[in-house]
Amino acid sequence: MADILLDVRNLRKHFAVRDGLFGSPASVKAVDGVTLSVFKGDSFGLVGESGCGKSTLGRLILALETPTSGEVWFEGRNIFALPRRELRQTRRHMQVIFQDPFSSLDPRMTVRQILSEPLLIHKTYTQGAERAKRLSHLMDVVGLAQSHLDRFPHEFSGGQRQRIGIARALALNPRLVVADEPVSALDVSIQAQILNLLKDLQKEFHLTYLFISHDFSVVRHLCNRIAVMYLGKIVELTESEALFRDPQHPYTEALLSAVPIPDPEVERKRRRVILTGDLPSPLHPPSGCRFHPRCRYAVDSCRTDEPPLKEAKPGHWAACPVLPFKKEPSEAALGINR
Repeated sequence: MADILLDVRNLRKHFAVRDGLFGSPASVKAVDGVTLSVFKGDSFGLVGESGCGKSTLGRLILALETPTSGEVWFEGRNIFALPRRELRQTRRHMQVIFQDPFSSLDPRMTVRQILSEPLLIHKTYTQGAERAKRLSHLMDVVGLAQSHLDRFPHEFSGGQRQRIGIARALALNPRLVVADEPVSALDVSIQAQILNLLKDLQKEFHLTYLFISHDFSVVRHLCNRIAVMYLGKIVELTESEALFRDPQHPYTEALLSAVPIPDPEVERKRRRVILTGDLPSPLHPPSGCRFHPRCRYAVDSCRTDEPPLKEAKPGHWAACPVLPFKKEPSEAALGINR
């Protein structure tokens, strides 16, 4: 078995709020009992609707948020049990690419200053000549010219800014990169360039990705393993091709049916799975299976019993109490094998 780089164990993050203007204290269960493992060299995709807790989980993994309970083990150490100094040293091996390339770069700093900042904070490449060489290398690997080092962020396009963000994430030679929807704010043509760049960089620098997205097409292009998240919980987890070939959770089936297919003939023939109702509030999640108000396969037990994540097939985990359910439309109708 491949070495585990990141091990998330029963992680929870509940935010205290008030239920209404003068209501009683309550909590939003943004992340509620997530367990997953990311192996060295993985491109691990985390997908789900907006508000399901994907970004909060990413922030917890980076120790940018303190969990309500649970553990995050990175390279065999629980990062929330580390002394502050050791946590700071560990953080250089865990970097992030933010969603918005327009707000994630300081507008008052040049590219040279932006890329130099992590090197100065962690006291690496301290000599001027070696730091200049490092910055030059970073610009080369992300496809930017050396002359861009003395420009400010407002002088770049969105795709170029995201390349700067990628270069900053690579500055300290990290082992894990959390990419939080890094292409969602970009034009489609630019998205393809950035995704191909990320794939090339993974091979060159032996990176491990945790790739957060709501776009299945993007995740399928980049990731070899995928976890599907719904209302703070993982509802399905497996290899990428297995998920697209044979989804084992009704929520995943519905999401896949909404993925556009470039073949007009298949697109016309396939039948979509239409979810009824709105996404429930994480402040008042449904009892039992959280997906049951929108699920066409729901039975009485779905309304009362919370299903655990269980192995539906070898290496394919799903949290569905009615497995195996009769999937309709079929995989051929969905067109996901084409």
